[in-house]
Amino acid sequence: MKNFARLVLLVGFLALAPGAFGQSTDYTFFVRQVQMPTEAGWDITVNQTGSQLSPLAINPFGARFELWAVKSSPLTSFLLDTTYVNSYVPVANVQIQTEDPYSVIPRTRADRPYYVSITVSGLSSDPAAPDPAKSVKLLRHAQAYTPNGDGSAVNRSLATLVSQGSLSQNGFRVLQYEVNAVPGANRTKVRGEERFSVFSLADYGAPESQLNSQFLQIWPMSEASVAGISPTSVIKGIAPDVTISLTDLYPESVTHAQVYPGPPALDTVGTIVPGASLVVSGTVPRNEQFFLKNWDAAIPTDGQWTLEILTTTPFGVDRLAATTFTVDRAIKVNGAVTSAD
Repeated sequence: MKNFARLVLLVGFLALAPGAFGQSTDYTFFVRQVQMPTEAGWDITVNQTGSQLSPLAINPFGARFELWAVKSSPLTSFLLDTTYVNSYVPVANVQIQTEDPYSVIPRTRADRPYYVSITVSGLSSDPAAPDPAKSVKLLRHAQAYTPNGDGSAVNRSLATLVSQGSLSQNGFRVLQYEVNAVPGANRTKVRGEERFSVFSLADYGAPESQLNSQFLQIWPMSEASVAGISPTSVIKGIAPDVTISLTDLYPESVTHAQVYPGPPALDTVGTIVPGASLVVSGTVPRNEQFFLKNWDAAIPTDGQWTLEILTTTPFGVDRLAATTFTVDRAIKVNGAVTSAD
């Protein structure tokens, strides 16, 4: 702790979207070094890429480094990245894996499990070392979105702390979660996010500092309802118009309506009703509707039939709704034949 150190600053610009600054001369970049515990700051102008020594030694309380970009016209500043450095601050990495291959932001459905991988290095095994050198904190937060919300305007300072633990050993570990912790009475319809963060411990005048964090979006399970036909319906002529309402279709899913003879049976391959197929792309769930019109050709024979709504997601194929109905188009003639002599 008595030996002050100087830090080599590695300057990068991946905190914003790739190409956000390009090679523009409209921006000036600088690093602000904030010394703890006084929070006195020093700025040093840096090139767009490269490395150089920090302007000041890292004292026993550590320092916070902020990477800034300033646009000349109009005068605007952007905080690109921040990190905390101390004599024995460990290093941590958090990664979340789900069954959904979408990689920009980890996401999953309300009924599916997920995995959190945590790698920690730099922790001391010396019993005499101070606690901040021997341990870090793992925090799990959860937060519900507003109805139909996409998380774009969420205030993450209002998230609920679900659990807190300590990690005192270097290495790689995987935590599996079968059930999410997003608040909501109906567990199939929760919509929100979870966040896993690793923090260093407070040390003298140095505050707790986030070493790494990642969040996971949780989307509700899909639903479907059918109007215009029911198990008591008997089609004697033209098939009626049917409305199928779809709620919370999962991002990157395919949903369709199919019919087949007989009662409902899982894994049956039926006839897709013309016009009753929908591909959902994007990053958030959607509400949609199908309108079945002029679909007589899909039900050509008399008898019991099933109308079934299926959705295909990264988690497999799920039935959203199914209803039976009867087709009876046979023409019956009642009469008598007489003759007169």
